[in-house]
Amino acid sequence: MVGKAPPPAYPEGMEAIRVESLVKRYKETLAVDHLSFTLEHGKILGLLGGNGAGKTTTISMLLGLLVPTSGRITVLGHDMAKHRFAALARMNFSSPYISLPARLSVRENLEVYGHLYNVPGLKMRINALAERFRLTTLLDRLAGELSAGQKTRVALAKSFLNQPEILLLDEPTASLDPDMGDYVRTALEDYRAETGASILLASHNMAEVERLCDQVLMMKQGRVADRGTPAELVARYGREDMEEVFLHIARSEAL
Repeated sequence: MVGKAPPPAYPEGMEAIRVESLVKRYKETLAVDHLSFTLEHGKILGLLGGNGAGKTTTISMLLGLLVPTSGRITVLGHDMAKHRFAALARMNFSSPYISLPARLSVRENLEVYGHLYNVPGLKMRINALAERFRLTTLLDRLAGELSAGQKTRVALAKSFLNQPEILLLDEPTASLDPDMGDYVRTALEDYRAETGASILLASHNMAEVERLCDQVLMMKQGRVADRGTPAELVARYGREDMEEVFLHIARSEAL
């Protein structure tokens, strides 16, 4: 895997992320309603739910892009309300729904983000990530000229630039063909195994969730509808797979 590094040591009992009674309200709309969860070091947590469940709002608060109405977020031991920049340097995120500057080339975009993260040996790092995510022939193409799947891969390369200890991934395989989707999942598994990174994964691909996630948090209307391992949830609802569990929870009247 690109940029292999030894897993960092953390104080005993400290989670990668701890969220306590998190609330985000927009006037009369309660987007996130007293959400609590933890992401353990070296684990992958799936954040699932239909459109409007509160997933993107939650990720935005974890990144410090939105200020919570109330509640507390602790990342790598840092209170995000007071010391978020100490944590942000050790995190990164990917989303195919956030556009990179269209008039910059792929290389230029990665250089900009690399400088923001003070990545050493940036040229070599970009070349290595371009090879990892099959972007070598696209480096000098304008970001605005890329297909949806190519943009997804560039966003992933961007998220690996600083060798983050925590990855927040929103639909990391959106618009990818099955071969590239499998390739990216393997890359995520390898990165987690080699570096001890912790990953929060928001996805609508339930096969992906079953393959990657140690724990799953099912969200509905800004609240936790259920949680557990994929196997536990499948057994609890008497279903065949996580796709059926997702549909059951999404269509149920009760939380």
